[in-house]
Amino acid sequence: MTTPSDPAHALVPVSETLPALPGIVRQAGQAAVFAANEFFYGRVRNEHTRAAYRRAVDRFLAWCEIRGLELARIAPGDVGQYFDGLRKKGLSVATRKQHLAAVRHFFDGQVTRHAVILNPALSVREERYEAVEGKTPEITIEEARRLLKDIPLVKKTKRADGAEHEHPCLAGLRDRAILATLAYTACRASAVSKLKRGGFYHAGDQWMLHFDEKGGKSREIPARHDLEQMIAAYIEAAGLRDAPKDSPLFRAAHPRTGELKTAPIHVNDICRMMKRRLAAASLPSRLSPHSFRVTTITDLLEQGVPLDDVQHLAGHADPRTTRLYDRRQRKVTRNIVERISI
Repeated sequence: MTTPSDPAHALVPVSETLPALPGIVRQAGQAAVFAANEFFYGRVRNEHTRAAYRRAVDRFLAWCEIRGLELARIAPGDVGQYFDGLRKKGLSVATRKQHLAAVRHFFDGQVTRHAVILNPALSVREERYEAVEGKTPEITIEEARRLLKDIPLVKKTKRADGAEHEHPCLAGLRDRAILATLAYTACRASAVSKLKRGGFYHAGDQWMLHFDEKGGKSREIPARHDLEQMIAAYIEAAGLRDAPKDSPLFRAAHPRTGELKTAPIHVNDICRMMKRRLAAASLPSRLSPHSFRVTTITDLLEQGVPLDDVQHLAGHADPRTTRLYDRRQRKVTRNIVERISI
């Protein structure tokens, strides 16, 4: 019989269970390794931000390794030279600023854990960048209606006697409910993918949706009548009426059979699903789940809904963020350039 002190009960060090860090970090010692793992897997909680920051830092450190630099000897001039190279390679200002932020935060942790003395990225500056309008393409109202309308909701199969039998198309009902939720709540695809069965509930006078948004935000949005019916139709067809409240609402589907799994649909699968539905409806492939967010915000502002109310629906902390989604009269028209007097 083993005891807690026996090797069989020894815990595997956390650092051994995480993805390998670049050699330049491992060679700098345990303090550097600890600080790196603390930054990537302790401080950065959003998986998408973590992945983006890890790519940016790994790319920079690989550049340093090629030049024979040690982690503690990286200087501000090295960082500046690296970002000059990114500029020459054509990376956008926004991308370079994100990479610089990742490198800065990475070295902040290294300084805190005394792996390096100074943050070499702290004094490096990138050119000023101000977004006046987001880059996400909007889906028009007509395109959104067409997309929802073209999703098949019934399947036809032949019986042994040759007669046709119609039954609900589970994948179609699920996909329509997901896309309608994106359109009628302006929520992000990541929040929709995390919806629980108990997150769609009746509050006495109306049906509600409870979302867990990024940044730890928890929000409740009423489900309009048609959205309520679409989600209810999906729940009924999927047999989820009595499913546990903490189980996923929108579930992953088997790629061949279309049968639902117990696991939630991943945000990347929502993006791929929308691309398939766009292609089937002969709509532009450049559109994405975030396009609904742009269109919903713009549509409400066009109708005169106060910016504060739209900002609250979108879950933005700053109204300037909401304005980035406003595509009203932001395009340079032929009429304007024709009026130039030269």
